[in-house]
Amino acid sequence: MADVNTIRSAAGSRAAAIDEGLRTHMNKVYGTMSIGMLITFAAAWAISGLAVTTDPAAAVAQIGADKYLTSFGSALYMSPLKWVVMFAPLAFVFGLGAAMNRISAATAQTLFYAFAAVMGISISSIFLVFTGYSIIQIFLITSIAFAGLSLWGYTTKKDISGWGSFLIMGVIGLIVASVVNIFLGSPALVFAISAIGVLIFAGLTAYDTQNIKNTYLAHAQHGDQEWLAKSGIMGALSLYLNFINMFMMLLQLFGNRE
Repeated sequence: MADVNTIRSAAGSRAAAIDEGLRTHMNKVYGTMSIGMLITFAAAWAISGLAVTTDPAAAVAQIGADKYLTSFGSALYMSPLKWVVMFAPLAFVFGLGAAMNRISAATAQTLFYAFAAVMGISISSIFLVFTGYSIIQIFLITSIAFAGLSLWGYTTKKDISGWGSFLIMGVIGLIVASVVNIFLGSPALVFAISAIGVLIFAGLTAYDTQNIKNTYLAHAQHGDQEWLAKSGIMGALSLYLNFINMFMMLLQLFGNRE
């Protein structure tokens, strides 16, 4: 009996340690993601401040009532440089994913924060197009929706791993449609991409949260802290991308333009 009790006690201690480790891991994931979000919006706000002026004497082009582009803004948004700015985050994501196995967790985290800054530059034009109140309002709506979806993905007993292939195919379709619409400029296609995109990234938020949890539980007993740390950074990246994309698409659907 004593041996049985000892075994049960050891199993209970191990389970408690894994649960505590999971909470710490998820807190690290959400913390890393949150810092990335702060960097992104700080970079976007700072860049938009450099790109826009209310002084006609320093202006290159007028973009609204008492609002003008500076020479920096003109180069960023109206020259061929805009294509580099537009596609840099996508290239950064693929590069980070390819290099993940060869770099340390500390380097991966630094690269994630660098990526967040690049993303901020890429989406900085929202401050030129949409009102500040609208951006804040949509950000809060996205935050509430994201929190609810992520919480459901974490707590649900339903296995939603089967959603992965379908959702990834949907993301690929969105990317292709978005690239095509750069040349078509169809408002109807923009609306369709945004509406479908919100649903896809909502599903990915729940799916990725459950996947981060299950990945930790599957590997925690091996004790490879470096691998788990890098896994957490990739999890933070996945959730970050879901949030940013959901936010941008909701902004396209419901944002008030300048």
